Amino acid sequence: MTLFQSRDKWHARWINWRNGIVGNPAFHRFAGHFPLTRPTARRRARTIFDLVAGFVFSQILAACVELGVFDRLAAGPVAAESLARDWAMSAAAADRLLRAAAAIGMVERVGADQWALAAHGAALRANGGVVEMIAHHKLLYADLADPVALLRHGGGGGALQRFWHYAGEAGAGSAAEVADYSRLMAASQPLVAQDVIAAYPFARHRRMLDIGGGEGRFVRSVAAAVPGIALGLFDLPAVAERATRALAAEGLNDRITAHGGNFLTDTLPGDYDLITLVRVLHDHDDEPAAQLLRNIAAALPPGGRLVIAEPMAETKGAETIGDAYFGLYLWAMGSGRPRSAPAIRAMLKSAGFRRSWQVTTALPINVSVIVARM
Repeated sequence: MTLFQSRDKWHARWINWRNGIVGNPAFHRFAGHFPLTRPTARRRARTIFDLVAGFVFSQILAACVELGVFDRLAAGPVAAESLARDWAMSAAAADRLLRAAAAIGMVERVGADQWALAAHGAALRANGGVVEMIAHHKLLYADLADPVALLRHGGGGGALQRFWHYAGEAGAGSAAEVADYSRLMAASQPLVAQDVIAAYPFARHRRMLDIGGGEGRFVRSVAAAVPGIALGLFDLPAVAERATRALAAEGLNDRITAHGGNFLTDTLPGDYDLITLVRVLHDHDDEPAAQLLRNIAAALPPGGRLVIAEPMAETKGAETIGDAYFGLYLWAMGSGRPRSAPAIRAMLKSAGFRRSWQVTTALPINVSVIVARM
């Protein structure tokens, strides 16, 4: 028996012993009443209940977003009666929603019958990307209505795959088809961009190309933070056209060039010493992802670098965003999977990169970063 086999054997024994204790109803009764174990028992019960009730909590958020609750309360407290009229519902229904939102920390009561934003609600409103994702989750929840059927089916085939379908077709996607996608990506980029820019010294490069860059939200952020760097983005032709118009409207088309094409089948521009993939690699299954990395390696000069930024599986303290949230989201989408940092680094080595390393970010639950060099 090897050292690893022996370790795994003892680990399995410990798990069985622990589960036998924790799963014993008599132990639960004891732990809930004994002063030293009572706090732990209560925390565990709260965690389990939050998992069970999570869908209800998310639907409370969805209702708040659809009704514009956070914007309505941003200026100050509002009477419940006024809110009920605005929302075209009975006073009892409005009261039920407000109390539910208060229970999850989104709003709070002021006085006898007024309501204001709570701290969580104010923070959520400040992050437009989260608000957009809450609205977008209607598609995800429709696909997850029967999670076992979705898993047995093999993934995809539902609302999310229809929403993202153009991305899987070489060069596909009209301007109308990509509008919703582009708006969602643009809204959800700023917080990610801040963390990535803070984690990596972009000023060391002359020219940067953002692949899958949408309408250019990330390159706009880099442009604002690093005045000296020339910038480009590469996305499907319809997306690049939208980006060109948006950049021209902001007077940035002399600084940022939008390239149209398919990054899996077309040759990438070769005059950039830095390429970025921001929440792109995990959208693709292993072979397309490997092909993308090979294409990038072919486009970079010796010493050129690639920055990969996305939530990653098995990230300590951020496990829920990787294998739980994105694990099921990407399965429903029908393409991609969350990967751990070691898995991504192994793919980079196979693609021809000389070395790679992980960079610490402020919020790993938001984004992790890997840098690779040719």
